[in-house]
Amino acid sequence: MRSSKLLLLKFFFFFFFNLTSLEYQVDGAFVGTYGINYGRIADNIPSPEKVVLLLKQAKIRNVRIYDVDHTVLEAFSGTGLDLVVGLPNGFLKEMSSNADHAFSWVKENIQSFLPKTRIRGIAIGNEVLGGGDSELAGALLGAAKNVYNALKKMNLEDTVQITTAHSQAVFSDSYPPSSCVFKENVVQFMKPLLEFFQQIGSPFCLNAYPFLAYTYNPKEIDINYALFKPTEGIYDPKTDLHYDNMLDAQIDAAYMALQDAGFKKMEVMITETGWASKGDSDEPAATPENARTYNYNLRKRLAKKKGTPLRPKTVLKAYIFALFNENSKPGKSSETHFGLFKPDGTISYDIGFNNLKSDSPKSLISSSKSARYYVALVISVSAFLLMI
Repeated sequence: MRSSKLLLLKFFFFFFFNLTSLEYQVDGAFVGTYGINYGRIADNIPSPEKVVLLLKQAKIRNVRIYDVDHTVLEAFSGTGLDLVVGLPNGFLKEMSSNADHAFSWVKENIQSFLPKTRIRGIAIGNEVLGGGDSELAGALLGAAKNVYNALKKMNLEDTVQITTAHSQAVFSDSYPPSSCVFKENVVQFMKPLLEFFQQIGSPFCLNAYPFLAYTYNPKEIDINYALFKPTEGIYDPKTDLHYDNMLDAQIDAAYMALQDAGFKKMEVMITETGWASKGDSDEPAATPENARTYNYNLRKRLAKKKGTPLRPKTVLKAYIFALFNENSKPGKSSETHFGLFKPDGTISYDIGFNNLKSDSPKSLISSSKSARYYVALVISVSAFLLMI
């Protein structure tokens, strides 16, 4: 009798915990097609613990941060959310020149938080190539290799993926997409990096902003084309392909540059894209309506789980920039107004998060109560099964 009760109890636990974790039972560094960048250059955003509740309420599993802040890593522990952390540009030279420092950094900031915090990737620097700093560019590959080798020594190379994100500045020309190649002063750094990434199975990560392209060329670019709205689009005569939105064209331009460099099979992933809701006087397209339109249409486009005209079978994956407005970021006003959410956790504009409206904080509280309810339910049912 006791053995049958124990079997029943085991079955209940197996059923319950598998049922409540179905959402998280997928392998890989990126699950689905939609992710978000969680930047924190602000003095008015919620605590990491509240951010976790917000992300779970919005059903956003893939998250990128730009450092390895331990308060954030601890807050993400046990949540099931997949996290890509960042090695800031300021660490690249040190990591490149000293393998022991890279090992210590990985041990302290990655290994010590696994497996409870699901760190799935490390972004080595951000937009390093094409930026004009040749010393930093020269350190990128060495840093990537040393961090990867540290992961390998800890048997984590299959758990944590190494990447680095590039801006459009690495390309010499991207219009039409078929004409795109890497800049001459970038190729000497880019090719060895791509060879290494090809060996370890990493994608080419691109920060792509139709907002910026339109802002710099408003007379030459149809804003509807930038916003995924109905438009004539463009035609690329070399590939005989038609583009009805700029983001697809930017991605295929990257594919053409990779092909020209000898890396035709490498996947392109979008690590940043978004639209500012407010800007300076020379950024008139930065409005709440345009930001809502871009992010809403982008979310719909990603939900279709399709590729681009040049790579139709390679499903596009993208991290949206950004979770919050960051009021302490330097630069133009637009830099501080890319957030999908306000500091109090309410949505900035509706882009289809059906379960998140203006009462988002109440929803976050209720989700916390729900978690406590389920724990109580498990304990109650367990006690009942042991008593019968």
